[in-house]
Amino acid sequence: MHPLLLLLLFVATVVAMEGFAYVMHRWVMHGPGWFLHASHHRPRTGRWEANDLYFVIFALPSILLLLGGVQWGWGNWATAVGAGIAAYGAIYLGFHDIIVHRRVSHRYVARSRYMKRIVQAHRLHHAVETKHGTVSFGFLIAPPPAALKRALAQGDRTGLREAKGREDAAAQ
Repeated sequence: MHPLLLLLLFVATVVAMEGFAYVMHRWVMHGPGWFLHASHHRPRTGRWEANDLYFVIFALPSILLLLGGVQWGWGNWATAVGAGIAAYGAIYLGFHDIIVHRRVSHRYVARSRYMKRIVQAHRLHHAVETKHGTVSFGFLIAPPPAALKRALAQGDRTGLREAKGREDAAAQ
């Protein structure tokens, strides 16, 4: 396969993974897979949470395709797709676990409109502690925060986390 086609396949895989991640997050993690994902909507008590198993589960197709392409003769297409899945996983790890949830200490502050938007969208997703009533299931593409806030305000308030700072204001 021509190197340019392999590069296009790699990029297309990274882009397609955002759609796959949305579907998995919306209908699996907030559906039958909630038993693992629920740990991610609660304060973490240790270094790991049950939700971390999803990272391993979603890495398996990438590992299989990379092995197939490099070792088992499936073709360069398998290597390109496996590398695209792995690249999306690395982007997800950097954005979600490091930037948003600060699982690794850093001093990064989102300054661009894009980064502020996706960080705020993910934080609004975590405003709900339950399986239902959440907003914004993507990781790299997110609706405007104002639309997400309206959706949260119009929805069932069950499971909605109290906004930080409101407890202090209510006590005064």
